[in-house]
Amino acid sequence: MSRKAIPNWEISGVVEYIKSGHKQGDMLLVVPEGAFAVRLGNEASIKQKVKVTKGAFYSLTFSAARTCAQEEKLNVSFSPNPEPKDDSLFPIQTMYSSNGWDSYSWAFQPSQSEIEISIHNPGVEEDAACGPLIDSVALKTLNPPKRTRSNLVKNGNFEEGPYIMPKTSWGVLIPSQIEDDHSPLPGWIVESLKAVKYIDSEHFSVPEGKRAVELVAGRESALAQVVMTRIGWTYVLSFAVGDANNACAGSMLVEAFAGKDTVKVPYQSNGKGGFKRATLQFKAVSTRTRIMFYSTFYHMTSDNSGSLCGPVVDDVKLISVRKLHHL
Repeated sequence: MSRKAIPNWEISGVVEYIKSGHKQGDMLLVVPEGAFAVRLGNEASIKQKVKVTKGAFYSLTFSAARTCAQEEKLNVSFSPNPEPKDDSLFPIQTMYSSNGWDSYSWAFQPSQSEIEISIHNPGVEEDAACGPLIDSVALKTLNPPKRTRSNLVKNGNFEEGPYIMPKTSWGVLIPSQIEDDHSPLPGWIVESLKAVKYIDSEHFSVPEGKRAVELVAGRESALAQVVMTRIGWTYVLSFAVGDANNACAGSMLVEAFAGKDTVKVPYQSNGKGGFKRATLQFKAVSTRTRIMFYSTFYHMTSDNSGSLCGPVVDDVKLISVRKLHHL
């Protein structure tokens, strides 16, 4: 295709326009939204210039599917960028959804009022037709939430987060901190190697509000936030644990940490929605306390589709109970 073949996008390298239903060998390529997607060959990229507010926080959501490459990766970046380390490399060989498509999120803070966003395939496969497919790209301004008197945790209800495509039913993956300096889920960082999934009440069962987080990678992904605490004060961490009504059935266990204190919360899921509330009371031993959640076990949906799934965490609150007087 020519450099300007796709309206509003500049392309470089071998970029193919793929129609839904296109066959590649025995594989049928399905497009999640509309009728078309693009395939990025070796070292191919798509770019678009966007006007933004300098210094604001943004999250980019895009859908991607792997085809026949063994280790597919995507490099997402923006320019001009004073810190090239803000580039993010997404390994997309782990498929979280059974239909072959996953949506990913990435966050950044531009230092200029006009930037160019790029999605690039750094792959060097023998067969250029084995490159990843890209569809549905969206940009959203993030409003970093503040702590309140009633909750020391920022964005504890997860209502602020990346854009979720209205016609996609598989949520959005929040990448690990290793791949992303700015979190697309304000206030929270994803620790360890794998992503967590951001889900909406339109397609999933959510304990509170319209958004929640599903822990889809067992102990390989932990959701964390560092909160300000006062040494010697007693605090109560409360949260909801449930399932997303996505056929994720079985014995679930969420481990929650507040500094060195921990609680294990079992949840018996029938895969049809529901939740329970849990609390962890602790005495602060530092001015900064790390709040963290992870799923003890790995889960896959019981519909034989092969989708990764797990317990849902929502409505996280932290309040101080009282100051313990020193004797």
